[in-house]
Amino acid sequence: MSDTLLEVASLERHFEGLRAVDGISFTVARGEVVSIIGPNGSGKTTTLNLVTGTIPAHGGTIALDGVRIDHADTARIAEQGVARTFQNGRVFATLSVADNIEVGIHSALHASRPFRSLSHLFLLRWIPLLGELFIAIVGTPGSRRERTRIEDIVHTEIHRFEARLGPRRDDPAYSLSYANRRRTEIARALALQPKLLVLDEPTAGMNQSETAEVLAQLLELKAQGQAILLVEHKLDLVMSVSDRVLVMDGGRIIAQGKPDAVRTDPAVIEAYLGRRRGLGGGDLS
Repeated sequence: MSDTLLEVASLERHFEGLRAVDGISFTVARGEVVSIIGPNGSGKTTTLNLVTGTIPAHGGTIALDGVRIDHADTARIAEQGVARTFQNGRVFATLSVADNIEVGIHSALHASRPFRSLSHLFLLRWIPLLGELFIAIVGTPGSRRERTRIEDIVHTEIHRFEARLGPRRDDPAYSLSYANRRRTEIARALALQPKLLVLDEPTAGMNQSETAEVLAQLLELKAQGQAILLVEHKLDLVMSVSDRVLVMDGGRIIAQGKPDAVRTDPAVIEAYLGRRRGLGGGDLS
């Protein structure tokens, strides 16, 4: 088995003539944390959107575990083992914390989703929907076992953020603080037990102590062998958690390598500051 988990080759995306992503290529290995940094508008989030199927590519290929996913929709990509969070945070406001996390498991269910292979066929989508309704009402030994597994996963992910989410397990998401909504979103992504976790600015809007908590959790995930593709503006966090850093500017990768090497790369310094001087820590926004 190859060590390469994600392989992106010559990826392109245009918006009304603007090359938001301009022929970039990179890989993420199993268990590797790769961060993408760059000035605002450099193409970072667009790259994540392409990898996760949120928007289609105009050129190039994306493969996960050797399987092409660049023409797949978000549901199929999730089924292949890619989970993500979003830059602006997305939770279901009226669902509880536990129910929000459970949503993340849906694409991995089998016993509770009979005929799931038909859900991608427009004219036949009603068949798996009726099947799910039947299982929800009647139940089967398999679906009951799966229900137990779901509850175990939800408990595990809430426990990961126990101090923050534990007391709020049954609270609706709209009642949470901004930081706890972000934690709920990360827990929901992890509930899929993904091969690749894609995080878009997971500490946006968080203060220093909240950012430190997220860093500790990312380091724990890294130690457990979780592959992560991360977009983040906070350089201290990026340098602490990343195995490799990709730097984008104008839709292209202008530098990549180990964190310390990227920090002092002249092209990176020029892109951020427009003058030749070393990058310190802090926020790159």
